[in-house]
Amino acid sequence: MKTVEAFTDGACSGNPGPGGFGVILRCEGREKELSGGEAHTTNNRMELMGVITALEALKYPCKVKITTDSKYVVDGITKGWAKGWQKRGWKKSDGKPALNPDLWERLLKLLEIHDTEFFWIKGHAGHAENERCDRLAVEQRNKFNS
Repeated sequence: MKTVEAFTDGACSGNPGPGGFGVILRCEGREKELSGGEAHTTNNRMELMGVITALEALKYPCKVKITTDSKYVVDGITKGWAKGWQKRGWKKSDGKPALNPDLWERLLKLLEIHDTEFFWIKGHAGHAENERCDRLAVEQRNKFNS
């Protein structure tokens, strides 16, 4: 099983508003950048789309080290929140609806394919790949901001 490093970030102007995400995939000395965006979205949706896009780009099961500045994504997976919401029919423990169930569902399915580890880093703190992903995300967001 190949090991892939995935760096992801999301950006949004207003919340909701125009948004974008950026991804860097690194494997065996090669890198690939991916990005996308939406005219009306939220920051958390763009953070999730970054991770989803990274995993969907892989053609076969891999060991994936995902680095993101999104506590929402990292905690949603590593603390079991998303699986709990799913088991409760996309309701949080307080009975309120969980946000972004469509994207969490996609992500959980991808996590069944890949052997993943999540790493949280502080955003806008000089982490080279995070800064690059942020630039990609902002470029995409700005396409909808004109």
